Amino acid sequence: MSDVRHVLVLPDRDAAEEAAQALGERFGLDEEPRLLRDALAGEDDAEDAQWLVVLRDEKERLDPGELDEFAGEWEGWREEP
Repeated sequence: MSDVRHVLVLPDRDAAEEAAQALGERFGLDEEPRLLRDALAGEDDAEDAQWLVVLRDEKERLDPGELDEFAGEWEGWREEP
């Protein structure tokens, strides 16, 4: 098995939480995605933060294009490795 991870970048916490829940429903994930706050260096304002949804894909069954389209539904994108 490989250690493939996908990272979806979303504009706020609400979008990240909704997307993480919908990911499991749409793609039938084996484990729950992780949510991480990503703020620019020196920025403490929550409005300047992006939220990352990180999901493991050890079986490499998730299509990157579908994940990118999925993230776009929340005005986000899939980060290229």
